[in-house]
Amino acid sequence: MAVSQPLLSLDWDPVAAEALLREVFGIVVDEVIWKGTSATEKVCEWKEPEELKQLLDLELQSQGESQEQILERCRAVIRYSVKTCHPRFFNQLFSGLDPHALAGRIVTESLNTSQYTYEIAPVFVLMEEEVLKKLRALVGWSSGDGVFCPGGSIANMYAMNLARYQRYPDCKQRGLQALPPLALFTTEECHYSIKKGAAFLGLGTDSVRVVKADERGKMIPEDLERQICLAKAEGAVPFLVSATSGTTVLGAFDPLEAVADVCQRHGLWLHVDAAWGGSALLSQTHRHLLDGIHRADSVAWNPHKLLAAGLQCSALLLRDTTNLLKHCHGSQASYLFQQDKFYDVALDTGDKVVQCGRRVDCLKLWLMWKAQGGQGLERRVDQAFALARYLVEEMKKREGFELVMEPEFVNVCFWFLPPSLRGEQKSLDYSERLAKVAPVLKERMVKEGSMMIGYQPHGTRGNFFRMIVANPALTQADMRFLLDELERLGQDL
Repeated sequence: MAVSQPLLSLDWDPVAAEALLREVFGIVVDEVIWKGTSATEKVCEWKEPEELKQLLDLELQSQGESQEQILERCRAVIRYSVKTCHPRFFNQLFSGLDPHALAGRIVTESLNTSQYTYEIAPVFVLMEEEVLKKLRALVGWSSGDGVFCPGGSIANMYAMNLARYQRYPDCKQRGLQALPPLALFTTEECHYSIKKGAAFLGLGTDSVRVVKADERGKMIPEDLERQICLAKAEGAVPFLVSATSGTTVLGAFDPLEAVADVCQRHGLWLHVDAAWGGSALLSQTHRHLLDGIHRADSVAWNPHKLLAAGLQCSALLLRDTTNLLKHCHGSQASYLFQQDKFYDVALDTGDKVVQCGRRVDCLKLWLMWKAQGGQGLERRVDQAFALARYLVEEMKKREGFELVMEPEFVNVCFWFLPPSLRGEQKSLDYSERLAKVAPVLKERMVKEGSMMIGYQPHGTRGNFFRMIVANPALTQADMRFLLDELERLGQDL
């Protein structure tokens, strides 16, 4: 039957849509941007899972709800979510809220495009390449390639896949049967995505050879050399070394120059997981921590962490200029990547990646960089280092705080010793009792909503706190609050 009028969605009313969105944006400004960043408000409103399910009314129904009900849903979601932009949220490697980056995220979501071809994402194809070019220049490369990935874990996995393909290109078609037993090398301090990636790519976790780290968590190059020789003697083929610049717990930086020397001697791909520590490259004062990174073959870097670009913003950078990404991952889908288009098809970057649809992750970083400039971002990094140092010096003035080690980055790892444990270090059960402190204090702070700090055991060390100084809005007063609050919460332990 012929239809003379277009079939419009029954609930699409531009006026009503505008009214709804203005209301939602108002709620976001009030509840997230103002209250969520205020030290006078809670970091979180803790509820047990069953109670939270009831409060949110999560079940999906056959009938729709009124606009007022929808707005209340938005308020409830915000009310019971953790405010990662809060100045007392120290729990993860990301925190804070940059308004320009948020503006970029809003525009990105509103445009709702995919990054795969120039025809549907012309602005972002050009923008992504410009941002990647800037990041590569900070690494020390005048040319190369790269792509934004859905997180640092995936960036690490891409690097592993590229290194394998470069050595054994037949594996793309023939799979694992084209491969001998392979070996890759990293330390016990590496991100867990290295082992996950080995499993995901079919290499198996046994292919990951663990290199010893020193007492500060840095790779020992001499042991890397030993492990490579041992792997060869056992019949495995070494193909990749994954060094870390900014380990997750201790914030350690592997000695890249020495590691690169070993890789060069053995002809191995050097990947640097700088997801956390890469932003130190912006600082003239602190970029020495990554000396030698220009010798890497690939680098993972997450600006959504220390630069506060917002989740997610994760780049894989390559020194390669042979289009290895596309050779490794391309499948030439004819419905997307037609070769007879009216523009330069080299601009269709989607065949470089495993994904088809790929969200735009460059705008938030680009817009923030335009607003702050490289100098502004450098000040942001330097301030984080300075506040971490201030916190350490304040700890040393107080009884009951013991550093795990002197930090070289913005991870400050420490134990809090409640009054009952002070002077008890020689007791037989001291370590066991100390390990119970952090979990108790974590529960108390979360249930009060006063702050959030992560803790973990590490090797032979019992639970200790890992304080992350990353939020660009932090002040010295926030550092003092942290210490005061731990003293208050733990005074009866």
